[in-house]
Formats: sequence, C-alpha cells, structure tokens
Amino acid sequence: MAVPDDRRQRLRAAGPLALDGLLAAAAAAAGVALLAPVLPLDMGSPRSVAAYLLVLAHTLPLAVRRRWPVAVLAAGLLTGAAFALLGLNLVVLTFALLVYVYTVAARRPRRVSLAGLAATEATIVLVWLVRPRAIGSDASTLVLDGLILAAVWWLGDGTRRRQEAVVTAEQRAAELEQAREELARQAVTEERLRIARELHDVIAHSMSIIAVQSGVGAHVLDTRPEEARKALVAVEATSRQALVEMRRLLGVLRREAEPRGSLAPAPGLAEVEALAAEVASAGVRVEVRIEGTPSELPAGLDLSAYRIVQEALTNVLKHARPAAVVVRVAYEPGQVVIEVTDDGKGMESASGRRSMGPDPQSRGSGIAGMRERAGLYGGTVEAGPRPDGGFRVAATLPVGELPR
Repeated sequence: MAVPDDRRQRLRAAGPLALDGLLAAAAAAAGVALLAPVLPLDMGSPRSVAAYLLVLAHTLPLAVRRRWPVAVLAAGLLTGAAFALLGLNLVVLTFALLVYVYTVAARRPRRVSLAGLAATEATIVLVWLVRPRAIGSDASTLVLDGLILAAVWWLGDGTRRRQEAVVTAEQRAAELEQAREELARQAVTEERLRIARELHDVIAHSMSIIAVQSGVGAHVLDTRPEEARKALVAVEATSRQALVEMRRLLGVLRREAEPRGSLAPAPGLAEVEALAAEVASAGVRVEVRIEGTPSELPAGLDLSAYRIVQEALTNVLKHARPAAVVVRVAYEPGQVVIEVTDDGKGMESASGRRSMGPDPQSRGSGIAGMRERAGLYGGTVEAGPRPDGGFRVAATLPVGELPR
C-alpha cells in the first residue's frame, strides 16, 4: 500500500524527533544511574531532590536539541553549574553537554557556535575555580575537558560545512538544469523562427509559380486551349502542395521584423552530395549513400530533411574532427530515413559521452532543433554515442499529407 506524500513527509520529520526523544530518555536514565551510588534519592533531603531534578532538567532537553540548539545549550550550562554548586561531580552530565556543543556547531553559523563553545569553556573554568572537586582538582583534567569540548565542536562544525556543501551542490545542479532547459527552449524557439522563414520561402516560390502559370493560361485561353489546360493543371498541383505546407505552418511563430526570404527554391536532399563536398573541403571525410529510388518530396519536408543532415554535419565539424562520416538517405515506402554516423571522439564530458555544444550547458541545442524540424512533419530523431565510438543521428520523416 502506497504511503501518501504528506504522511511520508510527517514520518521523515518525526524520525529525528523520536530519535532525540529516545536519546534524552537514555541520557536521563544514565545520569540517574550514575548519581544514585554517589547520592541516593532521599525525598526528605532538599539537596538530593534538587540533584535528581537538575539531572532531569539537564538531560531531557536533548529531545528538542535540533529545534532550539542555542537555548538548549544555555539551559544545559545553567543546570550544569547549579549541579556543580551542590558539590557533585559533573561527570554525570558530561555526555549531554557534549551533545549540546556538537548540535550548536552543526546547526548554527560558525560565529554562533564559537560563542557557544567559549561560553561552555568559560563556565567550566568558573565551576573549577568555585568547586574544583566538581571537575577535578588537577588542572590537567580541566585542560583535557577543554580539549574534548573543542574536538566535539570541530566535529559539529565539519558536519555543518558538509551539509552546506551538499545544499550548494544541489542548488548549483538545479541552476544548471534550469539553464539547460532554458537553452533548449531558446534553441527550439529560434529553430521555429527559422522554419517559419524557410517555409515562407517555399510558399512564396509556389505562389510565384501559380501567378506565372495563371497569367500564361489567361493569355492563351482563346488561341491555345491545350496550353491553357496545362497551365491550370500546374496551378492545381502547385496550389495543393502549397496548402499542405500552409497547414504545417500553423502554430509556428514568426517575428514580424524578420527579413523576407527570396523567391528562390530552398535546398533539399538533392543537394546533399554538394553539402557533403563542402564539408569534406573542411577536412572531414564524407561518404553519401542513397538507398532506394529518390522521389519528389513536399518542399517543406525536403528542406527539413536537408537541414537535419546539415546540422548533423555541422556538429561533426565543431566537435568531432578529425573524423569520417557516412550520410545515408533511404527512400522507403511512406517515409524517408536519414542517418549520419561518424567515428570521431569529439568533446568528452565527465561521463565519457560527447557533448553537442561548446559547453555542457549548451549540450543538445542542435539536436533540439533537429527534433523540432522532424516533429513538424510527424517524424522522430534519435541521437547519441555509438557503442564502438563516434556519434549517430537518425531521423525518420513520414511522407504524405497531414490528416484532414
């Protein structure tokens, strides 16, 4: 049976409190047991009753030491001094006092814990001056007690420093994760803007063809009806393809201030070999493999496929040189599969995996853009290190119109 989150939190909070309660009960029982042989309990003796009450008053606050460490230490010093004034040895209360000093050092800033240590040491010295037998008549005992208190404070201060280091590391990790997510969101936004600009170019190119063909059809409608028919067929085919691209354009944001693209057609998979030659001139060996029969793709999808190959090769140039790259473009029934693999080592992270950016915080920005492009057409992108070394980017892009 699953434990609710609020109940789990209460159990976690109650754990230390229950432990401290058991510790307080054990310390009180031990103090009473150590006092009994020295001063048996006598309800008719005010000194005896006061001694036992002071033992309880000194040890039982252990139950709340985590919540009020400074107040508990102050109460411990007062009850300890009063116990010593009764002419009794403080060894009965030593354990609780050490725990109080440790707790203040572990849970409060150093300046506060040092003040608590100084107050404890000063109280011990005053008690030794007024009641030497409460600590030990030999001055060496006083020095040894002081050193023990200092050692306990040092342990508590070390615990505090470790806890602060853990908290700082967790905060830093959270900040880095937030920065990584912000960079990924920024990369996606920038890629969407770029997609919008390039789809604008595709649509504009289609509209220019429609305008030209419409003008031709109108001009030859009376003299050459067959030519006019051909122009109308071309207008129909181009407009259908433009409508498909416009459906995909919905939801993609674009800044109004972005410059307009030219009416020239955008690049596609037919230019992959030219792109590979350009990358090869920069010192990377590139092999292009075309599988299946190349078919005419929708302009936007063709452009996105080209950009995915381009981004993958760009990452190789940035992070994996020298390397050999294989670009595989497979035309399969209903889809186009793109795979870019390399054998370079690239920039190694602490975990041994190559990063995809100039620093750890920018890792994955290029891949985020690829996934955004593929997702626009219902496709997927997988990217990661290869088992035998190098890196692999694989994209699957469905071919076909969006469902109506």
